[in-house]
Amino acid sequence: MGKKLKRLFLSLIFILLSTWLSLNIMFHFFQSNFIYFPDNTVVTTPDYLSLDYEDLTLKTNDGIELNAWWIPNPNARATLLFFHGNAGNISHRLGSINIFHKLGLSVFIIDYRGYGKSTGKPTEKGTYIDAETAWNYLIKEKNVKPDNIIIFGRSLGGAIAAWLAEKHQATGLIIESSFTSIAEIGKHYYPYLPTSLLARIKYPSINRMQNIHSPVLVIHSATDEIVPYKFGQDLFNAANEPKTFLDIQGNHNDGYMFSGNTYINGLNHFISGIVQE
Repeated sequence: MGKKLKRLFLSLIFILLSTWLSLNIMFHFFQSNFIYFPDNTVVTTPDYLSLDYEDLTLKTNDGIELNAWWIPNPNARATLLFFHGNAGNISHRLGSINIFHKLGLSVFIIDYRGYGKSTGKPTEKGTYIDAETAWNYLIKEKNVKPDNIIIFGRSLGGAIAAWLAEKHQATGLIIESSFTSIAEIGKHYYPYLPTSLLARIKYPSINRMQNIHSPVLVIHSATDEIVPYKFGQDLFNAANEPKTFLDIQGNHNDGYMFSGNTYINGLNHFISGIVQE
């Protein structure tokens, strides 16, 4: 190998190594920028659906103010505690709120810290505190019994829902379009990085499933382009009985709409099986 070719080869190796190290540093220190995408503009309210609701502010034990909506159903068969995904805010979830309301559920949905009108900045620990705050509000202020609460989480919200369901036994847990852990989803997108070592943010739902003893419904689309179908299957396989898997179709963000009656009937079947009417 000539000297020029050798220098070129070494330069290429140096560039590749430097790029790889830079990506490692970015993934480790700037994870929040890859995970949380809050929107602080509340674009609409349940008034748009002609639904009665309360616009609430909850105070966490670390001084954060969380915006929340309580949408009661006068004929409620249960209350659904709703944890949304990593982008937007509660005002972008009216489609789901409408479905749940028509299924005979009261809905309680919060914006995590840093989302919508909530103060603070999102962190993993912070979202857990937010979830606990929402649970306590339902129990203590709305006098809802744990055996009348269904915990629901979509995407990132699924990881938060799993954390809460491990800590408190609700009447049921629904995890939709969610992942097993940040390390695993990171590995999917960055297979050339040691994400299990780099991940400071964990959300290890796969490890929580064996400790959850409420009935579980896992919902996932085989054509989810953001969180692969395999993650939903892995969560389901790790869950205790009784458990149900609901196959839907469509993309990550529109599967529940695209699947129509398949989604609605699947939810209704699960809810009817766990709620005392």
